[in-house]
Amino acid sequence: MRLLALTALLAFVSTAGAAAEDIEISWDHVHERVLDNGLQVVVIENHTVPIATIEIAVHNGAFTEPPDLNGLSHLYEHMFFKANETFPSQEEYMARQRELGMVWNGTTGDERVNYFFTVTSHNLEAGIEFMADAITTPRFLPEELEREREVVLGEYDRNESNPYYFLYDGMDELLWHTYGSRKDSLGDRQTISTATVEQMQWMKETYYVPNNSLIVLSGDVTPEQGFALAEQYLGHWEPAADPFIANPVPEHPPLEGFTAKIVEQPVGVSAIQLAWHGPDTRNDVDATYAADIFSFILAQNGTEFRDALVESGIALDAGFGYQTLRYVGPIRFTAVVAPGQEQAAIEAMMEQIQRFDDPDYFTDEQIRTAASMLAIDELRTQQDTVSLAHTLTYWWATASIDYYTGYIENLRAVTREDIVRYVQTYVQDQPLAAVLMASPEHISAAGITTDGLIQTITAAQGRRVRSETDTAE
Repeated sequence: MRLLALTALLAFVSTAGAAAEDIEISWDHVHERVLDNGLQVVVIENHTVPIATIEIAVHNGAFTEPPDLNGLSHLYEHMFFKANETFPSQEEYMARQRELGMVWNGTTGDERVNYFFTVTSHNLEAGIEFMADAITTPRFLPEELEREREVVLGEYDRNESNPYYFLYDGMDELLWHTYGSRKDSLGDRQTISTATVEQMQWMKETYYVPNNSLIVLSGDVTPEQGFALAEQYLGHWEPAADPFIANPVPEHPPLEGFTAKIVEQPVGVSAIQLAWHGPDTRNDVDATYAADIFSFILAQNGTEFRDALVESGIALDAGFGYQTLRYVGPIRFTAVVAPGQEQAAIEAMMEQIQRFDDPDYFTDEQIRTAASMLAIDELRTQQDTVSLAHTLTYWWATASIDYYTGYIENLRAVTREDIVRYVQTYVQDQPLAAVLMASPEHISAAGITTDGLIQTITAAQGRRVRSETDTAE
């Protein structure tokens, strides 16, 4: 899964014909060091404009959360931008941000929490000092925690105002049936509503330690300057025990057979999503590259995939994608259809799945073009030091820095056989989850049921088995 959207790449179609091996990605401007306390430091040098981004990432997020902690990573992210020992109130904290003229934010995902400040380069040292104060000496004032709980709960309300939230939420219930909280970065309402200062302090002491963190200094900064400032302001940050020894992450059990769910929402169209457990960066890293190439191919106009599903009129839109993660990346196949087209769409989706490993389903040229286009996207990302910092911390969290710097080279090595192995190992004939979202009125009138979904999928699967048997005979 590429962290950045790829739609803008259409502007580079004239370049995409170049062989992927002709597009060089240089990492000479990226420098790495590990401090004595275990903090990883990366300096990305780019003096094009006089700005710099300071970003800290932590191995934290949904994957660290059992049900009784689900949502605390997200709440902690909000509490990061509050009082600390140097700025003892949020008002003073925000005043200092304004004084430094910084652009700032933070995000919580499945496997990473990150915080970033972008400042003019003459404020770089002050910005690093400000970041160090925030991450090492938060106060977690009860009144601020109370206010921030309401802000986070407001995010629930915004998410639940979108019907597609319930499509994905329903799918997550099926996919992550045993450890669902470890894939839910938004969190649990009740857990957040009752979160305590003591829990925030536990999160800090457990996960917010230098040997579980990365700082990236990106932009108008030299390696010597960056490493010296990191040592000066964060070298005293006390390390702690590896948080994952005392709090191991359980393995998600595989799906067994076909599972299905009907989601009722007030929508004018129907949405169908099929999903599988895909590869991860711990156990099958080669398949993650094949997955990205294959997803890119299917997203292009003029492919059999688009022709059979969208150009045919069966679906209004359709997509097939994979998200790279350290702990099981999901594969999702989604189609949006007009009411009444559900049966035809499911049959067409299953037919495409059956065709994924056919010799003529995609060409070697499409593989090469996908690698070239992704290389071009990487070059574009490197021109924006803010985006590059975000991208690098994402891959540090979900794979490694080496995974990221070697990404294009490994895409170039993907072969047809690699893609066939990916689809046969993780998609074709594999247990899957299916969710259909439609209006209550249409579900009732059409007689749509979970059993019907499973029967349709099973019947399509049976056609593949019979076809293979006939061919063998």
